[in-house]
Amino acid sequence: MAPPEIPAGARDLAQSLDELESRLDEAKGYLGIDAARLRRDELEAIAGEPGLWDDQDRARQVTTELGRVADDLSRFDALATSIDDARVMIELIAESSDAGEDDDSLVAELAGSVTELERSIGRLEVQSLFQGDYDQADAIAEVHAGAGGTDAQDWAEMMLRMYSRWAERRGFSVEVDETTEGSEAGLLSATFIVKGRFAYGLLSAERGVHRLVRMSPFDSQHRRQTSFATLQVTPFMEDLDDAPEIDEKDLRIDTYRASGAGGQHINKTDSAVRLTHLPTGVVVSCQNERSQHQNKARAMQILANKLVDLARAEREAELAAITGERIDNAWGSQIRSYVMAPYQLVKDLRTNVETGNVDAVLDGDLDDFMEAELRRRREPGS
Repeated sequence: MAPPEIPAGARDLAQSLDELESRLDEAKGYLGIDAARLRRDELEAIAGEPGLWDDQDRARQVTTELGRVADDLSRFDALATSIDDARVMIELIAESSDAGEDDDSLVAELAGSVTELERSIGRLEVQSLFQGDYDQADAIAEVHAGAGGTDAQDWAEMMLRMYSRWAERRGFSVEVDETTEGSEAGLLSATFIVKGRFAYGLLSAERGVHRLVRMSPFDSQHRRQTSFATLQVTPFMEDLDDAPEIDEKDLRIDTYRASGAGGQHINKTDSAVRLTHLPTGVVVSCQNERSQHQNKARAMQILANKLVDLARAEREAELAAITGERIDNAWGSQIRSYVMAPYQLVKDLRTNVETGNVDAVLDGDLDDFMEAELRRRREPGS
């Protein structure tokens, strides 16, 4: 007896499901899922050793890797299960149709499942784009107001909110370490740490100059204003294996009174700390800890990460000088325009990805832009 025929309303969805299953099977290969299952078994055995925590550094490495491997396998297995569930749904739709009972609700449910699978498998595929040494790390992000006066300072504060909302959407945590208020409104700068797997890899796609066009709320005649703000991103690790020795004689240490949107623990005494590394000119600040000592310790930690990143950038620049490759300068490249007047449009100038839903982007809907840029970087000649 021939199996029931899939009705026309579900046929395209069944074809889409075939394509998604093929993509998931490809991902199984390039993400090394079979090897990951073996590695999970090894790590679980090590994690069960009685003396594991006698060496706390090793124990942390083991448990961190185990958590990441288990998370990868859980995501992959959940997608495989979802595809199996969708297959069962197709069979139910076919049986209902064969019995002369078209079930539109099942077709609608299948359509929703296919859409969600498309999004989830796309995210899984993006994981293959992370091949840098620090892509899985947390990220130090800095927003700086550029040209545009008060509007640019307001734009810097809007960007801080945009990336905070994006992080929340992905389940990442955000720690604002320093903010410098603008003269009338907004922020001159803000430093925040985004903690979550691949935070640096994702945010590195946002490094550069962001341009906002809108009717200025700070102009008495409400004229259109163009303003700029820059995002800088550095990988952040609590324990750096290659941390440089920082001689305090090479530092200028300034203390000042904390202010701005730093959180409930901001101390209104002169507890904020600004460190200037004299040999390189790198400046970092921290104001969100409970004491000057804690702010200095956190600032030193951020400085060490920035110096490691600076050394890496210098090595890349030396290689570029030899090979003739161009190294992008975060301050010199306008990557995206956000237009709110006379029309609504956000457009990435590197990938041409665009949307008319500006409000959604400003509320943290940035994944499509990030993923497109990560894919572009992997293209030959990029």
